[in-house]
Amino acid sequence: MQKTLQSYSGHALALLRVITALLFIEHATMKFFGFPAPIPGMTGPLPPLFLAGGIIELVAGGLILIGLFTRFAAFVASGEMAVAYFMMHASQSFWPGINMGEAAILFCFIFLYLVVSGPGSLSIDEMVGRRKLPESEPERPTAV
Repeated sequence: MQKTLQSYSGHALALLRVITALLFIEHATMKFFGFPAPIPGMTGPLPPLFLAGGIIELVAGGLILIGLFTRFAAFVASGEMAVAYFMMHASQSFWPGINMGEAAILFCFIFLYLVVSGPGSLSIDEMVGRRKLPESEPERPTAV
């Protein structure tokens, strides 16, 4: 059974990547478009920190979603979530359940895992990596 489950690990990783990216992008759409709902308590233009966070969420989330430059995009997204946790949540309480920081911690560590593991199957990174370059001609000795 373990061997059977192991054969699906690339697809499970891809599913984790896609679902996480979609949830991450949702945070950007809430900031920029008020969809599916505006950020609670946020009125008027976005503060610069929220604007920067929204751009990272939209761009990195999109790249992670399609599996393009996944490791780099996940590294940036993981860093954003670490900053978000310590700036917005940790100052309110030590405990993530109380300071509402569980999502930031989970995003941070899932993205960190994607940095190490790569995108899994069904990604542009994987398709490009599978493509074989034409074999080059053997080097010819040069006359000295």
